[in-house]
Amino acid sequence: MKNEILYVLLPDFAEHEIVYLAEAVASDEYALKENPKYVNKMVAPTMEPVKSIGGLRVLPDYSFDTMPEDYVALVLIGGFGWLTPLADEVVPLVRRAVESGKIVGAICNAASFMAKHGFVNGVAHTGNGVEQLRLWGGENYTNEKMYEHKQAVADQRVVTANGSATLEFAKELLLLLENDTPERIEMFYQFNKQGFCALFKE
Repeated sequence: MKNEILYVLLPDFAEHEIVYLAEAVASDEYALKENPKYVNKMVAPTMEPVKSIGGLRVLPDYSFDTMPEDYVALVLIGGFGWLTPLADEVVPLVRRAVESGKIVGAICNAASFMAKHGFVNGVAHTGNGVEQLRLWGGENYTNEKMYEHKQAVADQRVVTANGSATLEFAKELLLLLENDTPERIEMFYQFNKQGFCALFKE
């Protein structure tokens, strides 16, 4: 479906990096949306459950072999799986997404994976520090001049973030997706960033 957001999960993925984005897509501050603009779908190497760093197990909606071509965004969730050879299987998925003009998001080690394979060479970007991008990217990483030391960066149709930037990552993707009005997305961001007590004084 063209309204699907596909989240790529490798073994030992960082579960906290998905929560704000997936929640904002599926619900508002009151309840689950009856007719959400987008639908969250999980993609993993196979249809077997994939385990997070914290031990949560997620049953994928698609495998790499069965994922559709007509989705709206491909979101790479960080974690330790990006350090394994299994990550190489994601390269053609990202390449097809970029070439077809899809929105692509990558957080934490997934952003370093993007640098390793040259996917941030044409865009402003961030990640877990420029040193890690250099280390992972080697000679394939040729765009250090466009690295920005920020929590999250959106440029063209690519969003990158460091591993502590789950909320900023969500905000940038929600804006790019036009999931809601900019004002309501900012409200969502501030509510979760500052907390209920800070925003609503007694």
